[in-house]
Amino acid sequence: MAQSNLTRLLTVAIGTDAAAEVLATLDLEPVLTEEAGETVSRGVFAMAMNGVLFHDLMRRVPTGAAYVGDRKAAGEKVVFDHGALRTVRFADGPTGALPGGIEAFTRIFEPLGYHQAGLYPLDRLKMTGRAYAHLDHPEGVPQFFLSELHVERFSPEFQTAAGRVFGTSKDPLGVEAVQALGTFAKDGRAPIDLAEKALPQIVAAFAVTHEVPALTDYQALKAESAEAAWIATEGASFNHATDRVADVEATAEGQRQLGRAVKDRIEISGSGRVRQTAFRADHVDRTFVREDGREVVLKVPGSFYEFITRDIDPATGKMDLAFDTSNAQGIFKMTEAASM
Repeated sequence: MAQSNLTRLLTVAIGTDAAAEVLATLDLEPVLTEEAGETVSRGVFAMAMNGVLFHDLMRRVPTGAAYVGDRKAAGEKVVFDHGALRTVRFADGPTGALPGGIEAFTRIFEPLGYHQAGLYPLDRLKMTGRAYAHLDHPEGVPQFFLSELHVERFSPEFQTAAGRVFGTSKDPLGVEAVQALGTFAKDGRAPIDLAEKALPQIVAAFAVTHEVPALTDYQALKAESAEAAWIATEGASFNHATDRVADVEATAEGQRQLGRAVKDRIEISGSGRVRQTAFRADHVDRTFVREDGREVVLKVPGSFYEFITRDIDPATGKMDLAFDTSNAQGIFKMTEAASM
């Protein structure tokens, strides 16, 4: 039997063992796992991209990895609901060599079949959030919650520090990535050989693409925005990945009983149909440059793992795939840094 396109792409990107681990962990629609041939659909490529990003998050977030390990040990799989990204928007142009703000990712999402499914002002954070859902597989391919921090809404000192930090951003998309995205946008499919070359380049966009920040600039950002400070160290890495569970309240209580640091309260949407909570971010060691030019390593908040329960929307008879502004702003608190 021919190897599926999803398996081929995952194997090229993260290796045979890790690919098998992802496929054994995630609850995937058969249409995504059975496709094979010399061309790959945009939906399968999008799922492969998400699978690589999920694998990377598990590598960086021990608490999430422990939870997923428990699920697997119990014979259960993870329903990957969505991943979250943070970007920076300068009012007067791009972010270093990257397109400004969300455009660094909409140029990837839209050719792969994603569309903007919701707009969420995050005014308390001086940010805007947008949901992107897949047109072909809205429930089967993870959504993205893509947020954008508006630099011009902060002080001049903040804006100067942000320019120094994020102005060094590089663009990781190479020739093959650009070609593959153009082909997906035109045809909805691309040659599998091209897709195999493009996937590592596209995944590289979901990372830190700017240089190591100066400690003084990091402190200036953190003084006004925990979110900007987080982007300074973690870049466009997955801020979190989310497991769609049947009962988020029971899941959270079970994790508390295991001694894991779960958010104190459940975030409930205005409709009451979407309920979320999360582990607090695991801390990571990150390097900064001091004023004397020497490097210093400090512990800062990294990424985290989230849980969500989605009920049926009686107006449509389908799962409510929306997000909620209040919920999102509550969840963002999982990555607040302590003072230093």
